[in-house]
Amino acid sequence: MVKRKRNENAEVEIEETTVENQEEKTKWVNRLRVLIFASRGIGFRDRHLMNNIRTLLPHSKTECKMDKKKDLVMINEICEVKNCNLCIFFENRKHKDLYMWVSKVPDGPCAKFLIQNVHTMEELKLTGNCLKASRPILTFDDSFDSEPHLKLLKELFIQIFGTPKHHPKSQPFIDHVFNFKILDGRIWFRNYQIEDDGVSLVEIGPRFTMNLIKIFDSSFCGAVLYTNTNYITPSMHRRQLKLAAVKRFQNKVKAMESRTKRKPETSYPSDPTEVVFETKRKPETP
Repeated sequence: MVKRKRNENAEVEIEETTVENQEEKTKWVNRLRVLIFASRGIGFRDRHLMNNIRTLLPHSKTECKMDKKKDLVMINEICEVKNCNLCIFFENRKHKDLYMWVSKVPDGPCAKFLIQNVHTMEELKLTGNCLKASRPILTFDDSFDSEPHLKLLKELFIQIFGTPKHHPKSQPFIDHVFNFKILDGRIWFRNYQIEDDGVSLVEIGPRFTMNLIKIFDSSFCGAVLYTNTNYITPSMHRRQLKLAAVKRFQNKVKAMESRTKRKPETSYPSDPTEVVFETKRKPETP
């Protein structure tokens, strides 16, 4: 009888160890890591936006700024050194325009966006708040399932902005929502807090708009899979605004010239007989 009890206890211990091993195997299966960094010359608002995204993604890693003269293909080597599978790279041009590259390293695909309407957490000062390093819920507009390139972007956003389950740096709570919505040909990003009732949402921030430019089949290179035909470069947009201002000024000058031509010499009717009774004064003799 004693031997049987020992065997039963040994079997129980073996079962417990197998359950623990199974739990260890199930933990942190998704080992995706995101490298988030920028190029040199980035503005202060763009830098704050990059830091806000880093705080929202606990599975992200940082890197020093990269020189603009270097080729973007070198980012794949940097991601390999940092042991990252995904990358968000912010590129600044003319100290005005901010571009965001979203890539799956090293085989691709890769997408390039123009970032507009940037509002960071520091300047918005919204009432929403959530636990740091908590896992989010990703919500997408129905139009993401309408076209193939939008389906591809949806999968990229899920892998990048979705925090892996049981990640060491994440918290086992879900208390905020990432919302991606397509409006006016652009992708609008919003971050909301889930309140205690589980129904109402309060915005946290940051806010920004992504205008899609191109999608490549490889990481930071390769053939072009999709091109946005409605995209207008920021330089062309500024040029169009200047031309519109010049045209308004020219129309204003033409209106003033036509008004002076239509304007009569005298503003009241003149009587030719008024001059009859006027007499010339003789000069006084010294």
